[in-house]
Amino acid sequence: MSPFTLKYLLLSFLCFSFLYGTAQDTTSKALPPVWDLAACLEYAKAHNITLKNLRLDTKNAEQDQLLAKAAVLPDLYGSGSLSYNHYNQSLNGSTYAINSSGSLGLSSAWTLYQGGYLKTDIKQKSLSVQAANYSVLESENDITLQITQAYLNILVDKESIIYNQDLVKTSKAQLSQAQRRFAAGAVAKKEVVQFEAQLAADVYNLTSAENAERQDKITLKQLLQLPQLNNFDVLKPDTVLTGGAIPMLATVQDYALQNRPEVKNAELAVQIADLNLTKAKSGYLPSLTLGAGLGTSYARDPTYNAFRQFDNNFYQQAGITLSIPIFTKRQNKTNVAKARIAIDQNKNTLENTKTTLALTTEQAYITVQNAQNQYTSASEQLKYNQELYRISNEELRIGSANIYDFYQQRNLYVQAMQSYIQAKYNAVLAAKIYSFYLGTPINL
Repeated sequence: MSPFTLKYLLLSFLCFSFLYGTAQDTTSKALPPVWDLAACLEYAKAHNITLKNLRLDTKNAEQDQLLAKAAVLPDLYGSGSLSYNHYNQSLNGSTYAINSSGSLGLSSAWTLYQGGYLKTDIKQKSLSVQAANYSVLESENDITLQITQAYLNILVDKESIIYNQDLVKTSKAQLSQAQRRFAAGAVAKKEVVQFEAQLAADVYNLTSAENAERQDKITLKQLLQLPQLNNFDVLKPDTVLTGGAIPMLATVQDYALQNRPEVKNAELAVQIADLNLTKAKSGYLPSLTLGAGLGTSYARDPTYNAFRQFDNNFYQQAGITLSIPIFTKRQNKTNVAKARIAIDQNKNTLENTKTTLALTTEQAYITVQNAQNQYTSASEQLKYNQELYRISNEELRIGSANIYDFYQQRNLYVQAMQSYIQAKYNAVLAAKIYSFYLGTPINL
């Protein structure tokens, strides 16, 4: 290999390494490895596919609105034609000829009156745009709650990992102590095996907690619809507030019924259905259309002069057309009847939406009360069991404890710790969801 080729390959490798490293730096800057809840919610609102499609639905509704507004304007069409004819000039078919003809024209139509259909259609399309925006907000609310739940699940896993690591550490120390005492002849081999079994169980529980964290991270990444990000993690806040005054149920329900997007959307659906009835009734009324046109033509003949023929054949036309529906084979009657049915259906949907929301907020109110009470009880339970477990550890260390009594107290402590962690984050989640119905943004 020549020195020139070697230098060329080395330079290429260095350039490729630089570009690859730069790409990796850009990716890492674009997607941070550690996310807090606010970053998760912000990213989801910007990148979630469902939300993107709903925003595209809004754009479609806006285009329909523009089309409805343009329908009150006159249109304008241009036309042109050119044709050639081949024919025999003599009877015996010995002489052939080709002639040509053409035309140019402009035409326009303007709907002056259509029973109020056009103005009603503009109002209806405007409401459809508002409804599409509320659909986006409704989906954002649903995704916010799902992400909050997934985020808090990961925090539960992290605390479970911490206390399981402490248990493993304690079990290792107790096993070492038991092995030393066994070597000195102070305890039987059975006690050492029991500590070995407990350490194996603790390691298994720690592994399960770590696997649960990995799985819950995948769930959160799916909700965020993140690309491949191997070092993804969430930020554990220093403190998590679980207390605080609970707003009155009537206050939350009144606010939710007046401001939640699902209620606004259902109300708009009723208004849109009302306007659809107005449009259906316009089918009984006459319509008035103004039409106008300009045109000219030419035909090639022995005195052929296209420009002179265009001038001589130039015509102008204008007129008004009145259309009165007399018999439409029940079309208008059916449209009106279906529009009335749609109004009743949307009113039922609105009533059901309000009832469901009222029951949901009441359930959230009961849930937050129960969650706070459970957290208080779990805190007390953990406090006493933690102290008893500390005493049992000390008794075991000095050799005055029965190993079976120790394990019983240890199991009570583990159960109390698990209940405490679950109760704490259940209380946080319940409070956040209940306040969310009052319009309070979710944050930790």
